[in-house]
Amino acid sequence: MSEPGHANLPEYSVSEISAALKHAVEEAFPFVRVRGEISGLKFHSSGHVYFDLKDEKAVLNAVIWKGTVRGLKVRPEAGLEVICTGRVSTYAGSSRYQLIVEEVELAGLGALMAMLEERKKKLAAEGLFDPARKKKLPFLPEVIGVVTSPTGAVIRDIMHRLEARFPRRVLLWPVAVQGERAAGEIAAAIRGFDSFPSGGLPRPDVLIVARGGGSIEDLMAFNEEIVIRAVAECSIPVISAVGHETDTTLIDFVADVRAPTPTAAAELAVPVRTELAAQLLDFEQRLLRRFGREMSERRQALRQLVRVLPRADQLFAPPRQRLDVAAERLGHGLRRNLDARRHAFIAAAAQLRPQGLSNRLARYAEQVRSLVIRAERSHRARLSDASRRLTGLTRVLEGVSYQAVLERGFALVRGADGMLRRKAAAVVHGEALSLTFGDGTVPALATEGARPVAPKPKSPAKKNQGNQGDLF
Repeated sequence: MSEPGHANLPEYSVSEISAALKHAVEEAFPFVRVRGEISGLKFHSSGHVYFDLKDEKAVLNAVIWKGTVRGLKVRPEAGLEVICTGRVSTYAGSSRYQLIVEEVELAGLGALMAMLEERKKKLAAEGLFDPARKKKLPFLPEVIGVVTSPTGAVIRDIMHRLEARFPRRVLLWPVAVQGERAAGEIAAAIRGFDSFPSGGLPRPDVLIVARGGGSIEDLMAFNEEIVIRAVAECSIPVISAVGHETDTTLIDFVADVRAPTPTAAAELAVPVRTELAAQLLDFEQRLLRRFGREMSERRQALRQLVRVLPRADQLFAPPRQRLDVAAERLGHGLRRNLDARRHAFIAAAAQLRPQGLSNRLARYAEQVRSLVIRAERSHRARLSDASRRLTGLTRVLEGVSYQAVLERGFALVRGADGMLRRKAAAVVHGEALSLTFGDGTVPALATEGARPVAPKPKSPAKKNQGNQGDLF
């Protein structure tokens, strides 16, 4: 039997009291901001995210519905201190209250920077930022891959800069550059470019990962570990161009080259076509100038060699004379040898018996006549061949002889000591000179224009032999 004092209390079912509590809590806390540390983080297969917000004294259950997760600026991570904005509600299935989160932001810049610094240390310890693994950019890529938003000003700036410097083929992989799905799309684009199959679209020679400026929360996709690892594993050289010059993200450390702006990334990717053309023209002009100087020097050296060559008749006169003497001696020798052999045969014939001697002597005489004819024929052939060779050499020497130069109006200048004067500075004022022309030698006297010099001790001059000049 119930107590009389409680008989007038209303009676509720479990569902009714749960609904009343839910209504009271939601009406009391329709929109709140709660600061705390994330723990017990769980990404459910349904797409919802469950975690706890805790401080030193209490724990608050929190849930982010699937539709809200995609629009978050900050991805929840265990141990991260955040400020969650949402409404407080209850869950009747377990008699607990929870925070329905609609927005997540970091609890101050210090917490975000601490988280990024910790991530940077972890990736650096794995060697992903090692300068030794960075690849060199190609000098002039044929195809450039760009990973960025298709609607922003970044892609237009890159295209305009490439068109002004050196137009190249550009392949754009459109991605979201902020938000929950940005990191996944950026990493997939980098891996997609790196795995292009042969026979389809051309594989890029260099990649540009770009985004315009923004807050540190807007650039968080380029700090995600999935993006950093995708860049580190890419076999194509990567240029990072995220934010403005003062913005720094983790992708800048892992990329092969960091550009301060997207426009600067296009400048790093290709050279200036007009500068290359000017450089090529300069190389061509330098080559032609060098070739001209070389040919002039060789032509001058050849002229100097021609001047000092002796005349053909002077060069071949001694061999020709020796040949004449040898030919004359050969004829006399052959005749003397034949006479000696003939006398020897006659003497031998006189000592032989008369029987059969006449026939033998006739044969010997015929052999002697044959030998004489052959010897005379061979002698004439050798003399004729030697004469032809001598004539040919004479013509060659006359073609390169300095005498031919003298015949064209030049002259050899010798001093009183018989030595050549090759330069005007070597001629002494008042010195007696001899000028050798093509048809003879005449004396001369150095007057005006000659520089007086101190007398030098004379060395014994070589005497000219015959009429042959001495060029040395």
